[in-house]
Amino acid sequence: MLQKITNSFGLAFANIRSNLFHTFLSVLGIVIGVAALVSILSLIDGMEGLAREQISSTTSLNAIMVQSNSHKTVNDVRIKRDTFYIIDYDHFKQLKSSLTKPAEGIYRTSLAGEVVLSEGKRIGAYAWTSASPIRSDTAKFTGAIYQLDDVDQKRKVVVVNQAFINAALKDSVTVSVGQTINFLGKELKIIGIVPEPKVKAPQIYFPITLLSFDELHSNPPMVYFDAKKTEDIPVLREEITNWLEKNFGQVKENFSIQTNDARIEQATRAFLLFRVIMGLIVGISVIVGGIGVMNVLLISVTERTAEIGIRKATGANRRDIILLFLSESITISAFGSFLGLVFGVLGTMIIIPIVKAITKVPFQAAYTWNTLLIITIVSLLVGIIFGTYPAIRASRLNPVDAIRHE
Repeated sequence: MLQKITNSFGLAFANIRSNLFHTFLSVLGIVIGVAALVSILSLIDGMEGLAREQISSTTSLNAIMVQSNSHKTVNDVRIKRDTFYIIDYDHFKQLKSSLTKPAEGIYRTSLAGEVVLSEGKRIGAYAWTSASPIRSDTAKFTGAIYQLDDVDQKRKVVVVNQAFINAALKDSVTVSVGQTINFLGKELKIIGIVPEPKVKAPQIYFPITLLSFDELHSNPPMVYFDAKKTEDIPVLREEITNWLEKNFGQVKENFSIQTNDARIEQATRAFLLFRVIMGLIVGISVIVGGIGVMNVLLISVTERTAEIGIRKATGANRRDIILLFLSESITISAFGSFLGLVFGVLGTMIIIPIVKAITKVPFQAAYTWNTLLIITIVSLLVGIIFGTYPAIRASRLNPVDAIRHE
């Protein structure tokens, strides 16, 4: 059986070599369809990789985020709740100590307001408050960074960025380490200046414990837990859920618990949907190419009627004839798919620089084994589906009538 298959494919290759240009024109639809399919799949894989990279660069993939549900939905309208639970600093420490798996905890919120300088001048600024020291390049940092002890002791200290200093200078006010500023009625002593060259807006940083309950209620804090190991995320999520349920009651109603793997899963599903839709659209060209393959084989049956008759007269059965033409069909389809694969890769190499120039995004096409597997399956299916009818038609020829055919 294996020898028959080998011989059938050998005859198919010989037939393609003898009619190379005719075969190429006949499978042009497959070439175009597969090239488009390769280009689309590689571009979508590249987009998915870029999305994953952007998600992982903004937040850790091992992060678990807990936030108060400060709004409710009534008749599809999002309305702020009059009362809702918040996690305060003591809650945060209790929750963190209850976890059995190693995870870094971050407790913070942000708000905006006016900062009053010593001269009475006012500067609008974003305030970031947290329960952990801010991170910065200490080599370029001026002064000091507030520490965990400052948070626990509720020391009225603040760190400002360079944009804040620049904004003060525009009002002819010099701000330096050791001076005092006023924010939300709080007298805060500047202990450090962080460079932040990419941040253009004035920003200040101080311990979250300086905010009152009402201020936290107006700006609900968010809790982050960054797991050391990805496999610990399900356990940590369950422990966080159980602790919240024990201390606040209904978790789904009062809090939202999110992980970044859910964001990646959503992105993956979106790209899969896009991949399937575009694949079905491009598949029309592949179907047209399959019709071309069937047309080539039907012509081949007519041209080789006498040869088929001789084969059947010398002992070839219907299965041998079907195998011969299916082998030729699969070979022609694989030939077209290979050309399509080459042209598709070359096409994406031309498209990528254009996309980069227009969007200014560091985007790259991604060639995966999945794409190669899909192309292989497509070539086999096209060869089998569109080669079956000509093969059956050839196998049904009467050997006597076929030999007499001119």
